[in-house]
Amino acid sequence: MLTFVLITAAAYLLGSVPSSVWLGKWLRGTDLREHGSGNAGATNAFRVLGKPIGMAVLLADMTKGALAVMLSNFQEIIPEDTDGWMALRIGLGIAAVTGHVFPVFAGFRGGKGVATLSGIGLAIHPFSALTAMAIYLGVFLITRISALASLTAVISYPLWVILVFRTEYLSLKVFSVLVLLLVLVTHRKNIARLVRGQEGSLFR
Repeated sequence: MLTFVLITAAAYLLGSVPSSVWLGKWLRGTDLREHGSGNAGATNAFRVLGKPIGMAVLLADMTKGALAVMLSNFQEIIPEDTDGWMALRIGLGIAAVTGHVFPVFAGFRGGKGVATLSGIGLAIHPFSALTAMAIYLGVFLITRISALASLTAVISYPLWVILVFRTEYLSLKVFSVLVLLLVLVTHRKNIARLVRGQEGSLFR
């Protein structure tokens, strides 16, 4: 039990690393949360801090999600390739997303977790994650609106997991639906702006 507590805490702390906030302060003397959308995520980092820092934030946030999932390797109780094993990996990923949204190292004011969720998806089921990312890229290249691309990709994710690749893990099926619901909730303001035609493009 202690092992599970420790790796879950470690996953939360990994997620709590506020790459956008720290890089903004170190390299630009700017608290990202006081500019643009006020969100400490990759999209706002691209807008406010520029492409190089935005890309660094994106990769850092994806990496911490993937690393959190890999913490499952530090336990030997639950055998691999079982639904319990997948549930543990997903649980560690959720802990990392919780840390990203409510980071202990940044006053519990974080981002929306899409990049971190992408890293988790790549670690637990790369085929579905890569397909959803391709959807994101296609929609973004057409519209230049990151929120619309994110929403479209996330809406497609359960379809890839459940219907196309037909995962055998019940926990992964549930997770794919929960990801959709989480992103819909965290992007509710973006959705309202999209409906009003007021959501801006990523690069203005």
